[in-house]
Amino acid sequence: MENLRVLFKNIYGDSEEKVNLFFSPGRVNLIGEHTDYNGGYVLPCALDIGTFAVIRKRKDRKVFFSSVNFPLRIESSLDSIVYCKEEDWANYPKGVLKILQDLGYKFFGFEVLFKGNIPNGAGLSSSASIEVAMAVAVNELYKLNINMIDLIKISQRAENEYVGVNCGIMDQFAVGMGKEDNAILLNCSTLEYKYVPLNLGNYKIIISNTNKRRGLADSKYNERRAECEKGLKYLQKGLNVKNLGEITLEDYTKYSELIPDHTIKKRVTHIVYENSRVLKVVKALGKNDLATFGQLMIQSHISLMNDYEVTGKELDTLVMEALKVHGVLGSRMTGAGFGGCTVSLVKDNAIDDFKKIVSKNYEKKIGYEPTIYVVGIGGGARKVKEEMLWQF
Repeated sequence: MENLRVLFKNIYGDSEEKVNLFFSPGRVNLIGEHTDYNGGYVLPCALDIGTFAVIRKRKDRKVFFSSVNFPLRIESSLDSIVYCKEEDWANYPKGVLKILQDLGYKFFGFEVLFKGNIPNGAGLSSSASIEVAMAVAVNELYKLNINMIDLIKISQRAENEYVGVNCGIMDQFAVGMGKEDNAILLNCSTLEYKYVPLNLGNYKIIISNTNKRRGLADSKYNERRAECEKGLKYLQKGLNVKNLGEITLEDYTKYSELIPDHTIKKRVTHIVYENSRVLKVVKALGKNDLATFGQLMIQSHISLMNDYEVTGKELDTLVMEALKVHGVLGSRMTGAGFGGCTVSLVKDNAIDDFKKIVSKNYEKKIGYEPTIYVVGIGGGARKVKEEMLWQF
């Protein structure tokens, strides 16, 4: 396969300007699902798969986007960045440029070639990965001197305001602030965070992709957000809280009767208990208690299935089949749901069995195979050494 330097040159030709390479990871959320936009805790980690961006400055205001993964090529101008449905994936980096300019940052055009090895639409934050890649690259290229937390916020705004998806902050935060062999305990309300070492010993994190595509903007994601907002309003009649993430299990037990609607109550129940599970997992990881971590993963999935109702046949089948394999401590859906992926904690010597058994039984029940990945925990978005251009 041609390396990225050659591919870039074939598309954009030669120039006196230097070609730069950036990498932005995907992320998986170990636990804390749908808590981010409710101001709760999450426990994501950056992965060693992600998005490469090869980029070169221009002296005019034209911007050119292309991708190894998709045939679509886009030419635009910094003077007229407008959302265009037909431009598909390019709207994510375009949105970042729009927000940067809205904030008053000045920069010129560029040519960029993206290459991703995150399964698209799988719930591993390919959108956040390309957004943060764009933000970090432009910041570095044009010396805008924006710190990483602000680049993360800009990337989230691009998805919220430009693309029109009401995502929380977790995806961009994990992508930007990831640290090798660590998860991040993040309070999504205050953005206070701490790194949590992942001493997994002879266990690995396995991502299983249902291969059922789900468009985040088209899913019931926004509906769930609205249901949570209604639940919060009911609870605020008795509790002085700004978001569901502030509510303790004790307070919820006392005030849950303020929610008259059964469905809304189920949604809020998931959020309050899931928030508590995140903190229990952090405590367990501090003691290297992987068995408790695994059990809390399973509890999380059951709650997402029964109370939040965002799993579906494909995700439930993957989890159910995973838990039948000896050497699996835990498994749960990760991401928004309605398709996408599961995350499982699997013993080294059980990985081959896991792949065979889960694939075979999933295909038997669903009609097609899942895709299974063994992933490592990597660092956050960054500039990559120039010689790496020859390796990808």
